[in-house]
Amino acid sequence: MKSAAKKSMLVMVLALAGSAYAQTAAPAPESTLSYNIGATTDYRYRGISQTGKKPAINGGIDYSHTSGFYLGTWASSIKWIKDSPTPPATAKGPVEIDFYGGYKGSLAEGVGYDVGGLYYWYAGNNLKKVAGFVNPNTFELYGALTFGIVTAKYSHATTNLFGTANSKNSGYLDLSANFDLGSGWSIVPHVGAQKIKNGNSYTDYSVAVNKDIDGLVVSLAVVGTNGLGGPYTLPGSGTRDLAKDGLVLSVKKSF
Repeated sequence: MKSAAKKSMLVMVLALAGSAYAQTAAPAPESTLSYNIGATTDYRYRGISQTGKKPAINGGIDYSHTSGFYLGTWASSIKWIKDSPTPPATAKGPVEIDFYGGYKGSLAEGVGYDVGGLYYWYAGNNLKKVAGFVNPNTFELYGALTFGIVTAKYSHATTNLFGTANSKNSGYLDLSANFDLGSGWSIVPHVGAQKIKNGNSYTDYSVAVNKDIDGLVVSLAVVGTNGLGGPYTLPGSGTRDLAKDGLVLSVKKSF
């Protein structure tokens, strides 16, 4: 009888202790700050190499709130501004810094949305002083809908697009999917259509195989374009086709 009473008392004490812990446990934070750093064998954006088919380093910071609001910045080394002018003209602008912010949420079970703006800043660039170019700094508004594993996104330029004169109101529509294979493996196919006002419109595509190893993501992707009408080269990039199909290996660590 005494043994049963002792057991009941012990159960009561443990229950009270658990209740007290539940009441004093810190609530989940309303906002989080995360960081990432990475490297790639070729920084491709919308199918076109930004680094003359050479490696790049990159990194970013992201803030998110439980309400769905988020802000972030990301930067990468580039070469395309330096490679753009016809010699002996020169240009500079070795880094791209992106600033973005928006709001994401859900419309229904399995249906999410994301709306916001993105500013591409090419720090210290002087491309507008080169004949045939304008300031490459670009601002886009975007909206995306996600249905399960599939995401459709549209980006609309409210400025000239990446140094192309009279290209305001250009747009980019892309479709991607994320197939989770388990054990950190995933496959991400993508196709996009870049419409450039007074420029050369084209489509791009990629298929990436990713492996997540405790926050370190290793990615191998096939990337390419079509519709550009032949090799896409810049004067300073020699004969390298910056839009040709190629393999891109990337690593990214988030913390």
